[in-house]
Amino acid sequence: MTNRRTILKSIALGAAALSGGVRLPWHAIAQEADKFPNPLQIPELLEGTLIDGVRHYNLSLQEGTSQFLPGLTTPTWGINRNFLGPTIRMRDTETIRLNVSNNLQEATNMHWHGFLVPAICDGGPAQTIEPGTTWSPEFTLHQRAATNWYHSHMMHNTGPQVYKGLAGMMIVEDEQSASIELPSQYGVDDIPLIVQDRNFNRDGSFRYITRYDELVQGIQGDTILVNGTVWPHFVATTQKMRLRILNAANSRTFTFAFSDNRPFVQIASDGGLLETPFERTSMMMAPAERADIIVDVSDGREVILLSHGMVSTYPEHPGDLSRLLRSMDTQSFEILSIRPQSSLAPSPIVPAALSVITKLDPSAAVTTRRLNLMMGHGHRSGEDRGAHSGLRSGFGGGFGGGNYSINGRHHNLGFVNEQVPLGDIEIWELNNTSPMTHPIHIHNVHFQILDRNGTPPPPEEQGLKDTVRVRPSELVRVLVRFEYYTDPETPYMYHCHMLEHEDRGMMGQFVVV
Repeated sequence: MTNRRTILKSIALGAAALSGGVRLPWHAIAQEADKFPNPLQIPELLEGTLIDGVRHYNLSLQEGTSQFLPGLTTPTWGINRNFLGPTIRMRDTETIRLNVSNNLQEATNMHWHGFLVPAICDGGPAQTIEPGTTWSPEFTLHQRAATNWYHSHMMHNTGPQVYKGLAGMMIVEDEQSASIELPSQYGVDDIPLIVQDRNFNRDGSFRYITRYDELVQGIQGDTILVNGTVWPHFVATTQKMRLRILNAANSRTFTFAFSDNRPFVQIASDGGLLETPFERTSMMMAPAERADIIVDVSDGREVILLSHGMVSTYPEHPGDLSRLLRSMDTQSFEILSIRPQSSLAPSPIVPAALSVITKLDPSAAVTTRRLNLMMGHGHRSGEDRGAHSGLRSGFGGGFGGGNYSINGRHHNLGFVNEQVPLGDIEIWELNNTSPMTHPIHIHNVHFQILDRNGTPPPPEEQGLKDTVRVRPSELVRVLVRFEYYTDPETPYMYHCHMLEHEDRGMMGQFVVV
């Protein structure tokens, strides 16, 4: 096996031969070294401080440096730390206050992804935090137990700011979750996994978009970070582990599995616990999706969490679009090594029933709205603020150009796309007219997936969701009901969660009235 000195020499020679903006094969190089030398970083658990009945959380957005690659330093952003943020834990029905201080040199904001909050507290692109100021939204939680997250949602700048490190995990607990026995000791048998991919320049800095491919695909990195750790391992001390997996990549979809194809049990999706657990051996997750799984390591054998590359079905034809789409998400990665210690503490049996989900009745829907997900096609941005939402002329052309829209309109902060009555059950039809899969996130709601091209959803999508993959030529119908807050002036967002697509226009906004 190649030793560490040889690896470092290879990196140095490669860096000397390449310019700063050229991709280096860090992933391929690392595969030659001793596998998984780095202990998995576990983000600090932030549980807040109770003051006069309100639980306060203090978050400082700051610049820093991190060492991901041997001998190289990477400029990064973080929240209370150099890269990423602490895991915030809170409980349903509590009133909380999040004090977000911007100590960066540019404006940003912070969105609470998966939360049901007043529009003025949501952290959308209009809610900017200027340098040197603090934003302090306060609200009472109306949340099921779930693995959520928080991240920058800055207008036209979400992709680069999240890429630098402005993201973290949020865990909500409730009465249902407290009443059942599951692995729950944070950092011991209840493990956060924030999975991201990154590219690096020869000086160790992150390499963001420098090529046409990345405008169309979104950024696709060749190096995996888990909680900010490259090539991580985790030493298991219990027979079973709960892995809270968050796909926090800007645009990459992962297909998770274990190296020995061992089965695992999924217990939760975006909106929290499923009604019943179910066993599977692989799991596809698009950007922003979350899943809690239970894996049994009582056999004592080291096992590796993988991501299998997908086999593209896009047809081959002349031109860049075919080449780009046939290469998306086709890379395989080794994500995390799990190494059980010799003596393992016993773990609870996964309950046969996990939660009760109140399902909406589709026959009670009073409105159907269609969101057409579009690329190119000669649309313009909708800057005229007109009411028309169909095809427009004069902007881009064909499927290419890195231009994205919903109903033919690029996002405009001055235009409200939809007005949604509080309490109404609605069907939203997510219709993908483009040749690329788009994960669609709707703010301030946990929706039910009704069907995909008329077919009922698989078990992993039968719980509550806030982000759903919509494949090319697919019509996904979801049931939504906004239950808690109205604000005719302040909008929520719906958008593609491939952040480069969001930044380039695939986003709309709605008010609840």
